Amino acid sequence: MEQEKSSNGAKKIILSGIQPTGTFTLGNYLGAVRNWQKMQEAYACYYFIADLHSLTVHIEPAKRRAQTREAFALLLACGIDTERSLVFVQSHNRCHAEMGWIMDCCSPFGELSRMTQFKDKAEKHPDNINAGLFTYPALMAGDILLYQADYVPVGEDQTQHLEFTRDVATRFNHTYGETFKLPEGYFPKAGARVMSLQDPTSKMSKSDENPKATISILDEEKAILKKFKSAVTDSEACVCFRADKPGVSNLMTIYSAVTGKTMETIETEFAGKGYGDFKAAVGEAVADELRPIRENYARLMDDRAYLEAEMKKGAERAECIARRTLAKVKKRVGLLLD
Repeated sequence: MEQEKSSNGAKKIILSGIQPTGTFTLGNYLGAVRNWQKMQEAYACYYFIADLHSLTVHIEPAKRRAQTREAFALLLACGIDTERSLVFVQSHNRCHAEMGWIMDCCSPFGELSRMTQFKDKAEKHPDNINAGLFTYPALMAGDILLYQADYVPVGEDQTQHLEFTRDVATRFNHTYGETFKLPEGYFPKAGARVMSLQDPTSKMSKSDENPKATISILDEEKAILKKFKSAVTDSEACVCFRADKPGVSNLMTIYSAVTGKTMETIETEFAGKGYGDFKAAVGEAVADELRPIRENYARLMDDRAYLEAEMKKGAERAECIARRTLAKVKKRVGLLLD
């Protein structure tokens, strides 16, 4: 991956926040997470666990703390190097909450009311339509602008939030003077699109109620092999990539993503063989790919002192960077600096 540098010669900054809401699926990993390690070579990567954002949904406090620690460990287990990337917990840097309030006060009610994600989440959680759900985009804008990020990885459901951030930054710059860099969306080369093992017409999701449908990147090898063995295929007994064979095509996509083999090579490899052999091969390849992550994660979770030290180091670095922007913002809006 070729390096991109700013005018001062420094690597351009990519910032991404991940909510502590559970383990990545194989789909998350092959579609995006696997590329994060490579991105460290070309960019200055800032990753944070968005625990403040998670407050918009009720979670048992002890569970939220555990999930935050697990999400931090999972980033490291997936190859994020704290010597090359900035990794921290959002709430450990108090600049985020302070900046979030300033961004709240720069966000028109009308713009916030048009955010589709608020409407979607309000429908899903009708018993907890809180103000945080409504002002969520303002806090997200603060997260991004604090670090003067050049790029923000965005999926289909996040493009509106990025445009909102750019609008807030433009409005602030116009009112108070040039302060913020306008972030751009980062659209990496698409990774493998992994579908459910039980319903190959639907995307693999950690919220799927059928445990056989989803592979977690922390699943034990035995569980992985068992899930692939029960994966939905068809009655043709022919390994080939076709639109009318969604189950087999999905397994071929996974096998190709993990091994690097082309579809043609895979078809040749399993010509004349049954689905049993094919499913076993896919399961073993996935198990081999995920084994180092599972082992690294277990090692990290067993070393709580190391995790706490890395969290503290990340928080200190993050606050040092964010404080510079926040001080400029507070001065611009007329707050007395302490």
